[in-house]
Amino acid sequence: MNDEPAPPGLTDHTGSADRTPSTGSAERTAGTGSADRTGSAGGAELAGRVSLVTGATGGMGRVIATELARRGSTVVAVTRSEGSGDELREYVASQVQADRVEVLVADLASRDDLHGVAEGFMARHGALDLLINNAGAHYRERRVGERGVEMHVAVNHLAGFTLTALLLGALRAAGRARVINVVSASMGDTRQVKILPRRRPVVLDRDALDDLRDVNPADGFEPFSAYARAKLLTLMSGYHLAGALRGTGVTVNAVHPGVVATPIIGDIAPGVARPFLPLIRRSLLTPEQGAAPALWLATATQLGTTTGRYFNRATEAASPAVSYDRGLQRRIWAASARGLSIDLGWR
Repeated sequence: MNDEPAPPGLTDHTGSADRTPSTGSAERTAGTGSADRTGSAGGAELAGRVSLVTGATGGMGRVIATELARRGSTVVAVTRSEGSGDELREYVASQVQADRVEVLVADLASRDDLHGVAEGFMARHGALDLLINNAGAHYRERRVGERGVEMHVAVNHLAGFTLTALLLGALRAAGRARVINVVSASMGDTRQVKILPRRRPVVLDRDALDDLRDVNPADGFEPFSAYARAKLLTLMSGYHLAGALRGTGVTVNAVHPGVVATPIIGDIAPGVARPFLPLIRRSLLTPEQGAAPALWLATATQLGTTTGRYFNRATEAASPAVSYDRGLQRRIWAASARGLSIDLGWR
C-alpha cells in the first residue's frame, strides 16, 4: 500500500487497515473488487472511473468536479438547471482540456427528480465509483417541501440519502466504491457567535425520529439548528449504512470541510454579522481549501477500506455522542427510507 500524504494544509490520517475502529464506527473492511475493474476507486489516476457529485456548479462542488475530471474520472454533475450544467461543463473542459462532465438536472427537494437522476445515471453507466453528496442549503425562514418535510431536512439529508439508496446497485457493481457525505461541525455546536460561553450541541427529539415530517417543527424553529440537525441525520444514517455494507467493498464516510467562503455563509450569518461579511469571508477557507478533505477521502489509496468514520477536515474526529446510538441510527434510516420504491431488506 502506498501511503499518500494529505493535501497541503491538512493533517494526515493514514487509516491503516489494522487500526482499531472508533467507538460506534463500522469495522474497516476490505473490498471484494471485480474482475474487470481492478484496483480501488482511490488513487491519483481515476481514468475509467465514474463519479457523481451534487452541488457541483459552484463553490466547493465545482472544485471537486474539476479535480476529479482532472484526474481522469467521468463526472456526472447533478445541477439545478441545464444552463448551470452547461456552464459547469464548459468551465471544467477549459481547465482540464477534456470533456469529462455529464449533467443531470434535478430539484434535490423533489423525490421524483431524484428518481430521475438515478434512472438517468443507470441508463448511461453500469457502475458508480465515487458518490459525493456535497449539496447543502440554509434557509432563513422555515419552509416545507413536498410530503410535508421541512426543507433543511429535504435538501441537506433526504436528497443525499435517497440518491445513495437508489444507486446502491451501481455502487456495489463498481467492486470498490466510496460514498462521501459532506456534513458540518455545527452538529456539535450550534452557536453562531462563538463568544457565548458553552458549546451548544444540536438537540434531537427522539419522539420525532419515526416520521421526518416531525423533525424541525415550527414551534421553536431556529434556522441554524435546523440545518445542523439535518446534517446530523445524514451522519447517523451514514454510520448505519456503513455497517450494513460491511464486506461489500462500498465505504461510507462523512467530512466537515471547515468554514468555507461559499454563498451559504451569507444565509447562515446572523443579522448582526452581515454588515461585516466581506471582512469575515476573507478569514474563511477558500472553496479550494474546503474541497481538499472530500477529495482526499474520495481518492487517497490508503483510505480505500476506511468506513463509518467522521472527519473534521482530514483528521478523524468524534461526532456528537448521540450519533453513536445504533438504535437511533436504525430509526433514522427507516424513517428516511419510507416510501422509496426499492427493496432495502438489509436495513
